[in-house]
Amino acid sequence: MSAIRVLSSALANQIAAGEVVERPASVLKELLENSLDAGAHKLEIDLDQGGVKRIQVRDDGCGVPREELALALARHATSKIASLEDLEQVATLGFRGEALASIASVSRLQITSRETTGDSGWCLQGEAVEPRPAPHPPGTTISVEDLFYNTPARRKFLRTERTELGHLEEVVRRLALSRFDVDIQVRHNGKPLSSLRPASDDGSRGNRIAAICGSGFLDQSVRLECERAGVMAWGWIGLPTYSRGQPDQQYLYVNGRMVRDRMVSHAVRNAYRDVLYHGRHPAYVLYLEVDPAQVDVNVHPSKQEVRFRESRQVYDFLRHAVEQAIAGVRPAGTMAAPVSMEQGGLQVAEPAPAPRQQPMGFPIAGAGAGYGLQQRAFYDTLQRTPMDAAPLPEDTTGETPPLGFALAQLQGIYILAENANGLVLVDMHAAHERITYERMKKDYADACVVRQPLLVPTHVAVSEREVQAAERHQELLGQLGLSVEPLGPQLLVVREVPALLRHADAEQLVRDVLADLLEHGDSERIEAQVEDLLREIACHGSVRANRQLTIAEMNALLRDMEQTERSGQCNHGRPTWTVLGLQELDALFLRGR
Repeated sequence: MSAIRVLSSALANQIAAGEVVERPASVLKELLENSLDAGAHKLEIDLDQGGVKRIQVRDDGCGVPREELALALARHATSKIASLEDLEQVATLGFRGEALASIASVSRLQITSRETTGDSGWCLQGEAVEPRPAPHPPGTTISVEDLFYNTPARRKFLRTERTELGHLEEVVRRLALSRFDVDIQVRHNGKPLSSLRPASDDGSRGNRIAAICGSGFLDQSVRLECERAGVMAWGWIGLPTYSRGQPDQQYLYVNGRMVRDRMVSHAVRNAYRDVLYHGRHPAYVLYLEVDPAQVDVNVHPSKQEVRFRESRQVYDFLRHAVEQAIAGVRPAGTMAAPVSMEQGGLQVAEPAPAPRQQPMGFPIAGAGAGYGLQQRAFYDTLQRTPMDAAPLPEDTTGETPPLGFALAQLQGIYILAENANGLVLVDMHAAHERITYERMKKDYADACVVRQPLLVPTHVAVSEREVQAAERHQELLGQLGLSVEPLGPQLLVVREVPALLRHADAEQLVRDVLADLLEHGDSERIEAQVEDLLREIACHGSVRANRQLTIAEMNALLRDMEQTERSGQCNHGRPTWTVLGLQELDALFLRGR
């Protein structure tokens, strides 16, 4: 067996580089974070051959003193922290003191810097110990050339120039969204690639969001701002109708740091669960601000993962904030909370509960305490419900409702209405489906979860860890409608399930719930399955295509939409209505030309 020996500094740096420097984008991320920590407000980024040939970042930060240039390239040397206490509440982007040393070990690195109060700049290149004088404005320029020149095996793993450039651009986008006050100029192979000017007000911030995420995102987003128990969330969340096929437009920042956190992503996805197609992903730009002492950023060398000390609190807060913001978006003028337009997006405060009104012309059978046992009868009632609506009351305010008044029905599918802006088109089945579903959810929740005893209790073989989780969460399992008891160190018995899910696979249901409890401390499995069932019932129980409605029935549906949460999309995420303004209609007929 070989003797234990201390690794050389060069080998230790290359091992660290394997964790920190994955590709050119990793280098750029570290350099930009250093610039921001130095107080930079202007960044000039030059790239050659997808960053493999050269990455150069020039900033106008505070600069590095001459006597500290060599130390800046030393491993575990940093000005960000000095004690364990500093580490536990670090607020800077960088703090490990590994990045520059790791990068220098796999490239040809040169650093030139001048302090704000300095008379001249100083340059340090390669393995030189003493810096030499060099003309330079206040700030720092770091040039990284020939990445992985001395580790050819790692260079083989790099992709094409275009692919690596795409990753570099993504790093710039992430940084640009984290710091609106920074001027960013990017060139590739000597040609301008992007130019992002500082954004100091809501209008210019909106322009930057549109430049990075597209104007479509900004036009179909909700402005979120919410604070509770020392945690603040703000930003933009895309409407369900702006969902994506990939999670490629999800930007999350914790205290200004771009992170990828499974727990937070799970919270946001759950908030969208009720309004998205299966397999679709929400788009968002979200900022979380918490006490730095409540966040552990020292989880991974890339610093893209964090751990919250009160993860359950953060999870519940964020899910509730996003869920309520989406629920509060209704036709203009009927929001559950005050809103204002900001660059095409709606700004939504914490919505108050919407008033529950008896539907006009669309009566629905109540769920009641025996809802779970009367599912079939309830469905049949929906199918037989007549569409006789009460006459529409006369408008005494003189104001046109947000969705206007019905004009006609088109092909038995769409309702045509006129509001103050122009022509409103409503998919009557999709709209009624959402109204029906939201009322059924409330009826089910008000009646609490009805349990169904199993004729033959189900035995489930599990691990000791899962048995312990079941014992620990007995109260929560009961709230979910499950009666689960331990029969041994690796055996559970299921005696009751939610009545609505009495035909579900009880064993698989319990396994899934326990898996959630072990990972997240909570589970939405039962809620999700109940909602799936209610969605199906609502879909079949809503007004179908080719059903002829009276004007009063159409107006009743419009009024219900204005009072119903999430009425902008059906239960499957499709839009329920749209409006053609007078200008759009004039353009169709070339009026004014």
